[in-house]
Amino acid sequence: MTTEIDYKNNPLHGVSLKQLLTEIVEHYGYALLYAYLRINCFNQKASIDSAVKFLKKTDWARERVEAFYLYQFKSLPRASAEQFELPPRDRIIPPDQVPGRPAELSLEDAERLQEKRARKAALHDQRKSERPSGRRPGDARSAPSGDAGDDPWAKWRK
Repeated sequence: MTTEIDYKNNPLHGVSLKQLLTEIVEHYGYALLYAYLRINCFNQKASIDSAVKFLKKTDWARERVEAFYLYQFKSLPRASAEQFELPPRDRIIPPDQVPGRPAELSLEDAERLQEKRARKAALHDQRKSERPSGRRPGDARSAPSGDAGDDPWAKWRK
């Protein structure tokens, strides 16, 4: 169980979502945030209030923005594998790690990052399609047939 002292080591402690968004929007702007995060609240009718409303309802998007704040805006080193499993607000930053200056980002860097992510996703999909499905030849899911002998539920039906 974490204590109040542990949360003092997280730059998100005591920072509201609206304050966080205001800081990163003033520094980077909506176009750059959309380019890096690919969240439509930074692209269509972008405003702090609409982004806060969306992010409060959408956990995955809020966590993505909070992680961006920690690791790009505050320039903290990458979290350990154990801490990475936690939402950004629950992570404990080691005392020797202090926030730095915001990272210098550009739209060109964002484009390269998106291309890298697309290649990685395509490779993952390719590997997934090459894996055996794990089904056995006699499995009813692999080859549907009308024969009751192939029905795995036949002995429970009356």
